[in-house]
Amino acid sequence: MTAAILPTINASLNFLAGILLFCGWLAIRRKNKVLHQRLMAWALVCSTFFLISYVTYHALKKGVVTHYQGTGISRTIYFFILSTHTPLAMIIVPFSLLAVRHALKGEYSRHTKITRWLLPVWMYVSVTGVVIYFMLYVWK
Repeated sequence: MTAAILPTINASLNFLAGILLFCGWLAIRRKNKVLHQRLMAWALVCSTFFLISYVTYHALKKGVVTHYQGTGISRTIYFFILSTHTPLAMIIVPFSLLAVRHALKGEYSRHTKITRWLLPVWMYVSVTGVVIYFMLYVWK
């Protein structure tokens, strides 16, 4: 396996995390706590593997930056998405761990206070990660 496959793996992990997050949200809305816990745990696993793969890819590229080749409005859209995606992706890491901590301790009201805004942010990061992949590697 070469580093060239890692962006596709990353996008796939982002996509899968988004699906799992959505299904986990549906499960808790339907009061299925056990399914919710399993789906959210798998979403966290997918996002963790994404982060490992993302760091590995950039370490293997040794500082070589992938430049967006689009022009016009697509370039503006790309940089808007990227400029929102990146800081939000960094923010979800500690807050997702905090949400898990509260859930494991049975502090569900504290867990819910975090996840009310964390879920849509994490979903946004998952979806925009896939969009960024398509804009960089597919829709050239």
